[in-house]
Amino acid sequence: MAGYLVANYRITNPEAYGAYPPAVIPTLLACGAEVLVADYESEIVEGQAASVTVVLKFPSKEAAHSWYNSSDYQEIIHHRIDNTEGFILFADEFIMP
Repeated sequence: MAGYLVANYRITNPEAYGAYPPAVIPTLLACGAEVLVADYESEIVEGQAASVTVVLKFPSKEAAHSWYNSSDYQEIIHHRIDNTEGFILFADEFIMP
């Protein structure tokens, strides 16, 4: 079953954050992740959210956790954490009952 990472955040330091996108893409490609959504101007319809929305598809939720905890990603995560405010979550694929 596929696993997904959903991120929603606001960029607080655009200049420093600029190092994150080119650094993260190779780590995603190396683990078989697929970028389904990468929108820097998300349209908020209900509730409170930020303008950046990212949805990544992994072969499984375990694969998403492995990527997130990998040394390659942990070396660059500070580019996002230090320069954004928001959340990241992992979710399983929906299977119709």
